[in-house]
Amino acid sequence: MTASLDRIDRKILDILQREGRLPVTELAQRVGLSTSPCSERVKRLEKNGVITGYHARVSPEALGKTLLVFVEIKLSSKSGEVFDKVKKELLHMPEVLECHLVSGGFDYLVKARLRGMGEYRHLLGDILKKLPVPAESHSYVVMEEVKESLLLPVDR
Repeated sequence: MTASLDRIDRKILDILQREGRLPVTELAQRVGLSTSPCSERVKRLEKNGVITGYHARVSPEALGKTLLVFVEIKLSSKSGEVFDKVKKELLHMPEVLECHLVSGGFDYLVKARLRGMGEYRHLLGDILKKLPVPAESHSYVVMEEVKESLLLPVDR
């Protein structure tokens, strides 16, 4: 997919990641195109799944979700069926922002944003209770967010 992205496509992606609400007329001007060809490029990038959506970034503090926690989960046994069941359970937990099946000393890395330790205790209990096999967990409470970004570097 990356081979089909030219310099202008990459410039469009870089700008839209930073300013998703930018009017197409201004975007076109910044990438050196007229409005119609720029709009067509954006539509093609959306259609081809390069641009997957546009989102509002909401302040966690505004919603009272000031606790950020990472949880390592190590399953007692592993199989495709077990992984499918874990995935199914964790997909439906709104507090879980990210969940990754990883290689290494544990199986899953979970990122959750919560109101406080009481809410975290309930979430961890729910996760461990719903897993199809016994599991061990290790939690990391974030004291300071040094960097958090959704921007992917776009090579030009």
